[in-house]
Amino acid sequence: MSKLLIIGAGGVSRVATFKAALNSDTFTHIILASRTKSKCDEIAGFIKERLAVQIQTAQVDADNMQEVVELIKETKADILLNLALPYQDLTLMDACIETKIHYIDTANYEHPSLAKFEYKKQWERNEKFKQLGILGLLGSGFDPGVTNVFCAYAAQNLFDEIFFIDILDCNAGDHGYAFATNFNPEINLREVSAKGRYWCKGKWIETDPMQIHMQWDYPEIGVKESYLLYHEELESLVKNITGLKRIRFFMTFSQNYLTHMKCLENVGMLGIKPVQHQGVEIVPIEFLKTLLPDPASLGVRTKGYTNIGCVIRGKKDGKEKQVYIYNVCNHEECYKETGAQAVSYTTGVPAMIGAKLIAKRIWQGEGVFNMEEFNAQAFMSELNTQGLPWKIIEMKPSLGDEEL
Repeated sequence: MSKLLIIGAGGVSRVATFKAALNSDTFTHIILASRTKSKCDEIAGFIKERLAVQIQTAQVDADNMQEVVELIKETKADILLNLALPYQDLTLMDACIETKIHYIDTANYEHPSLAKFEYKKQWERNEKFKQLGILGLLGSGFDPGVTNVFCAYAAQNLFDEIFFIDILDCNAGDHGYAFATNFNPEINLREVSAKGRYWCKGKWIETDPMQIHMQWDYPEIGVKESYLLYHEELESLVKNITGLKRIRFFMTFSQNYLTHMKCLENVGMLGIKPVQHQGVEIVPIEFLKTLLPDPASLGVRTKGYTNIGCVIRGKKDGKEKQVYIYNVCNHEECYKETGAQAVSYTTGVPAMIGAKLIAKRIWQGEGVFNMEEFNAQAFMSELNTQGLPWKIIEMKPSLGDEEL
């Protein structure tokens, strides 16, 4: 039915490619490409040993639009799944515009030399996508991605009005290292060390990093200290979920992680501007990335669970209502199935689902869309069958300050 081009060869790509191969009735041809072809070959070999499918591999520079265009034309792909770096979103979107094929990613655009991320430049391509009759699906990971779908499902099925949303992300996995990041260190450390931001009463409120925190009891994990960050799904959910009084994003961190990160920040290792070192220009955070364990290598070492979900409060039939929609994922089970840990799994599975819904024309549209703009039921059903089952708990309404 569809020829799927996946760009990127990290842990998320491993999961998404494996799951796409399991859905060969939808994806009749899969091409996996990255700057380092040997990484693609390793993933393809892993899948071939377990499934009776062929994965075509190729070398491509995701920063070079013309190279991507030529690969799309050569393979006759009709969907591009971007699992490269957020720095490359615009190049890959423009390649899709040039070749008139659908586009999907898992995280919004970041400029490599500016510690800021937003949808503005991707949303600016909406008219071009519309004119060409192609669909751009932004943020089809877990957060953003599944969390957006959880909110849409609640708005479409569980509430008449939604006032408060807290997105809660807990990774209780243990990889055994003194310090490591569960996904690309540059992206992870820039995100965590940045100022926090949340939406309240019609405006954005900025906080110091880790200024706001709370304890939350995560099902199947327990109570964890959770810290307020800014995360990109807040930007689109404020736009698309009407009536919100407040929306926030929280993530768990161990004290060990925070201590290491603060020390690295204090000595300048999180810097994104070039510095001179013995006559050579280096970017500190890029050098740090070289020193830290490769996130793709953590799968075999990581034990424990993740829990990611949304606590949503509003009204149904005139009565106050609060629900907690979440998924719990086991690192070891994810590695056993795909060779990747749960952080990669919880991003890679939704990436494939987004591609599948577009390939099967269940989600249709012309232009650039965020996940919550579509009917949520089909995606929610796929989560249950593709390895990320979700649960809903009804709670006593308590989320939110009453003066709001």
